[in-house]
Amino acid sequence: MHRSSTRSFRALLFKGLYLSLVALLAGNLGCAQDRKSPQTAGVDNSKMGPYRALAQLAFASSQKGENGTAATLAKILERTWDKSEDYGGDTALSKTNHTLFEEVDKAMDQFVNLLLEHQTSAPDPAKLKAAYAAYLENLKRAD
Repeated sequence: MHRSSTRSFRALLFKGLYLSLVALLAGNLGCAQDRKSPQTAGVDNSKMGPYRALAQLAFASSQKGENGTAATLAKILERTWDKSEDYGGDTALSKTNHTLFEEVDKAMDQFVNLLLEHQTSAPDPAKLKAAYAAYLENLKRAD
């Protein structure tokens, strides 16, 4: 890949991430009314808030046809979750409620994998919406 192509790709990726973040901060994702947790900069101040925010950004990007950005955010979500569970010590959900951890992890994998499998095309809207809703529901249980 030429240096200018790499720069163009990076600029496009960062622009997509920036626009998604702006949409979240402006409250354009439509989920803020459903939450009772206080928020800072559009992220719930709860244990599962960061994961919920990343999922919302990924889902919103997919809805806008920004499939590459959605896949990138989904991968960040997955890695963040995995690392926090690896290094969370005794407070990690995998230690405090292993059954719930397994359920959240499975729901996250289903959501993330749909986006990762569709980096250049749109996933099935009904499957994506169902996986997203199931993941958010499991996160609520873990808060």
